[in-house]
Amino acid sequence: MRKNRFITGYSGLRALAVIGVILYHLDPNSFMGGYLGVPIFLVLSGYLVTDHMLTSYDKTGYYNNRHFYLSRIKKIYPQLLSVLWLSAAYIFVFQRNLLVKLNQIVLANILNVYNFWQIHNGQSYFERFASNESPFTNLWTMSIEGQFYILWPIIIYILVKLVRKKKTIFWILMGLSMASVIAMVALYLLKANINRIYYGSDTRFFSLGFGAALAVIWPIEELNPNVRKKEAFILDVVGLISFVLLLVMFFSKAMDPQQAFTYCGGMFLFTLDVCIFAGVVAHPGSHWNRIMTNKIFDWIGSRSYGIYLYQFPIMIFFEDKFTNIGDHPLLYHVIEVVLILLVSEITYRLIEKPMSKITWDKTKRYFARIFDLETKDYARKGRAAFAALIFIVGSAAIVVSPHVKAEDFNKTQLAERIHKNAKKQKKDNAKLIKKLKKQKKKKETKSKVMQEAIASAKKHPVNKEYVKYGISQVDLQLAHKIQLTAIGDSVMAGSSNNLKQLMPKALIDAAVSRQLVVAFGLLSNYKKQGVLADNVLLGLGTNGPFTMDDINRIMHLVGPKRMFFWINVHVPTRDWQNPVNNLLRQGAKRYHNLIIIDWYSYSKNHPNWFYGDHTHPNIKGSKYYSAFITKSIVKHSKF
Repeated sequence: MRKNRFITGYSGLRALAVIGVILYHLDPNSFMGGYLGVPIFLVLSGYLVTDHMLTSYDKTGYYNNRHFYLSRIKKIYPQLLSVLWLSAAYIFVFQRNLLVKLNQIVLANILNVYNFWQIHNGQSYFERFASNESPFTNLWTMSIEGQFYILWPIIIYILVKLVRKKKTIFWILMGLSMASVIAMVALYLLKANINRIYYGSDTRFFSLGFGAALAVIWPIEELNPNVRKKEAFILDVVGLISFVLLLVMFFSKAMDPQQAFTYCGGMFLFTLDVCIFAGVVAHPGSHWNRIMTNKIFDWIGSRSYGIYLYQFPIMIFFEDKFTNIGDHPLLYHVIEVVLILLVSEITYRLIEKPMSKITWDKTKRYFARIFDLETKDYARKGRAAFAALIFIVGSAAIVVSPHVKAEDFNKTQLAERIHKNAKKQKKDNAKLIKKLKKQKKKKETKSKVMQEAIASAKKHPVNKEYVKYGISQVDLQLAHKIQLTAIGDSVMAGSSNNLKQLMPKALIDAAVSRQLVVAFGLLSNYKKQGVLADNVLLGLGTNGPFTMDDINRIMHLVGPKRMFFWINVHVPTRDWQNPVNNLLRQGAKRYHNLIIIDWYSYSKNHPNWFYGDHTHPNIKGSKYYSAFITKSIVKHSKF
């Protein structure tokens, strides 16, 4: 009976790991990559490992640490080494721009310190957008788990032998976990580097710690399946509430990884909710246990380790070859999911499952059979030859890696343009804001402004070099009279000098890595200062999607009397391109003063206008971008 309880509880928790995998894969917009799936994996590790150890101590007074370490090595390293060498071989043959520091990445993963490596070598914004995103980004969690597996048998031994009382052990684990939560909050408030907070073992321990504390008070083998109806009802209701809360938090804007709430309590609350849900799912008397114990979830759960390991390499390598994912997001994601499941199934059968039962004798017999010329086991020999080839090519990649010169993506032409523009932007805006605060608004009729522009176009032409980029001299004259407040991300930041040249009265506030949430504060601030112009331009959406509620909020801030221009996005390497552009079209139908500047349609057939990331206009593209935007604004602007 006890064994059945453990198996039932474990199967339910394996299904919870499936939810973790799904949440991880559903969250590609997070710049850290599926970050709310991570606490689920860590809570489960803390819970199951601690439960197993404490059960053994309760029954025998002893825990076989040697067996635990060997079983963890057999479980973790075969698949981990496989994904490292397979990826290295692929990189060596097809994507050599990722060879830089590959040797360090492989070594850091083998030694379980990859999260520390990530803290000191985290990718910049420009690296991520330059088709240079690491296929190993998600492996930092394996290092934290590896550190946990190394230290936890020793810690549990000390607690069991010296502390003894379960109640005291529980509060010690809760205390350590809360110290980890406080460390995360404190580092965030002290403005520590976000990589330090996100990847730190100390700031992430609380997910493992809360799972371990749950094991002390909720051991799987002691959970009685024969509970009364009232108790089963309570379990089911608690499970439902915690599951709904888990989904609400996952989709909540408050849990955006760029928001303070995430690090100042949000991740802590999410982890607590996961613990509660895990406790309900583990209980054999709850309907949640029965719902989540099924063949489909059991299959995915048993392959969840492989799915977790291989999903990032497959997505990164696939999307590097198919850069128009923004035009066919559903199709490409279906292909990616199929590839991930297929590779996970193959590696589960050929690597994970057989290696979990490997012994020295079996290894000797395997190699004897492989090298026996009389044996006709061609399938096995073919697999061995393929594995040897991957090992040789992957090793070659690792060996040459230290000799590959790293490109400094922060010193590329684009990065330097943005840096230079940012300095000028800051100076120009300070002067303009000062001037606008003193200036009285003058309103002129459009016909009068047009007459003046036509006359000036003949007598005193301006910015003549832009005429060949599709804007007339009359529009160039009108642009000099437009007062505009512009807020944008790196796409606008790279062209802010050209936009300023065309519209010298524009206040342009553009910076890298911005999402829409930034606009709320900036618009409110300019409005309070009295410098928000009658024409407002927004260039956000490159770095992530938003909702109609966000558009409603923006439009409420801008108000119905201003003309509001929104540049849609050309970001073919991201699956939110079309949803963002479709949502903007819907917004334009709802608001009479919202004008969409269709940069996507104008530029999509001109790949030569963009840098290698297919998103940021190069020097030539910047001219077209600036001329097109200016022309669109002139057509509808207030003077």
